[in-house]
Amino acid sequence: MEELLDPVEEFFRYLKIERGLSENTLQAYKRDLIKYYEYLKEFRKIKNWHRVTRQDVMQFLYFLNDSGKSSATIARTLSTLRLFHSFLIREFDMKEDPSLHIETPKSKRHLPKVLSTNDVEKLLHIQYDDKFSLRNKAMLEVLYATGLRVTELIDLTLNDLHLTMGFIRCFGKGSKERIVPMGDIAKEAIELYLHDSRPKLVKRKQTEQVFVNHHGKPLSRQGFWKIIKQVAKEAGIEKEISPHTLRHSFATHLLENGADLRAVQEMLGHADISTTQIYTQVSKSRLKDIYKSHHPRA
Repeated sequence: MEELLDPVEEFFRYLKIERGLSENTLQAYKRDLIKYYEYLKEFRKIKNWHRVTRQDVMQFLYFLNDSGKSSATIARTLSTLRLFHSFLIREFDMKEDPSLHIETPKSKRHLPKVLSTNDVEKLLHIQYDDKFSLRNKAMLEVLYATGLRVTELIDLTLNDLHLTMGFIRCFGKGSKERIVPMGDIAKEAIELYLHDSRPKLVKRKQTEQVFVNHHGKPLSRQGFWKIIKQVAKEAGIEKEISPHTLRHSFATHLLENGADLRAVQEMLGHADISTTQIYTQVSKSRLKDIYKSHHPRA
């Protein structure tokens, strides 16, 4: 089965080195392709990529559907297969692309969950009186002030902070650099953390990451997840909350207050403005809820 595996490994190297994809995106591609490889090997008895037909691809997608995968997952997987088969044609002299002319299943676009401004106030109203709460306060203030992804937040280094100028630098998907402004409240929270909390956490360890755990090492995504869940619980917020909730809330609240869509797109680091436009739908949905709740004849 090396004939199947070798091009897959070459493809992963191509994605990492030439496309510069993030580790999270790479892992998503790997999951899709390994599942595809295993299906072809076990159920279609295929030992060479040249033998893969359009029917094989279709049967794999039916297999995913029968396994209970959502239309969004199937559409993403098909996108991965198209990219991979295009790579095979370019690098391994395959004559035909079996993934062509297969209709992508339409995925339901769920509106992102956001917090109300009152809930955001509750979440950010932390009693900052020790090294951990100072850190947590700073992280949450920065997230809501900038709309960073969680990975971007925990990857921030001291050199990425430009507090005097009121902005931070971060590297998003595909290692694309962007500059994001930050308000005074978030700036003050991070300055207090850097002065009173971080030195106690880091001690004598050498680390460039801004936010660290109780061992003085860079904070992980899982570590941040636990923190925001705990803070939300202590704040009495009953809504389901995830690390991405503050990013969604940042975008939605900006648009509700008249921010330009293109400016929000740039701050979020979205390559396509259609991704940002989903937040305008959230705003409309929230306006309808407010109308129904308060209009006497709604």
